[in-house]
Amino acid sequence: MEQRFCQSCGMPLTDDVLGTNADGTKNEDYCMYCYKGGQFLQDCTMEEMIEHCAQFVNAVNEGLPQPITKEEYIGQMKMYFPHLKRWRKELTITDSAPVESPALTGVKELIATMADTLPVTYISSVDEEGFPCTKTMLSPRVREGIKTFYFTTNTFSIRVAQYKANPKASIYFCDAKGFKSMMLRGTMEVLTDAASKEMIWRDGDEQYYPGGVTDPNYCVLKFTASDGRFYSDFYPRSFVIE
Repeated sequence: MEQRFCQSCGMPLTDDVLGTNADGTKNEDYCMYCYKGGQFLQDCTMEEMIEHCAQFVNAVNEGLPQPITKEEYIGQMKMYFPHLKRWRKELTITDSAPVESPALTGVKELIATMADTLPVTYISSVDEEGFPCTKTMLSPRVREGIKTFYFTTNTFSIRVAQYKANPKASIYFCDAKGFKSMMLRGTMEVLTDAASKEMIWRDGDEQYYPGGVTDPNYCVLKFTASDGRFYSDFYPRSFVIE
């Protein structure tokens, strides 16, 4: 049977520690120490919850072959908690509105800066055997906020065939000098219509596509982000993009 964990504090969930909904029924996502009567018992941030849970590191060590320190436990929770349901909802970036979460301050600006200034972007697709495949691409030709990015590529490439078969994709920006990176997950569309091809065409592209903007081997990749993960100052943060 698959082990379940509280989507607020991360503790293992068993039937005897389940929280309750407003109607008194058991809640399958949260423990009784975090959720009761359809409400969270603590009004806190993710960072405050991590600090609260860190005091129980001795209890955690009872189930580990090798004990960990409180600092190591905090580091693990900082990696894990952003994936929990309660905190993923909190860590949301709305493309057209200011960021409200302090944990994501500057992330929108960093995504835009990386996309606009870094010379290359790494894009990933899924092959026919389910393995991830990554390729270096020139940076996006066009960007719409932090959710939509357009790339140029060859219509008859393996990458395009993979995206047509499975649109799941990710793009990755890396600032090696600043020791910052950004991964966005989402879907990739292959566009061959005239309007899309003309939108991102640039002078000099004839060296890649001799037939010009109508070259059948020239197409557009449209990436639409759904969520992402950001690493800076030795601290990863996961977030949802709406």
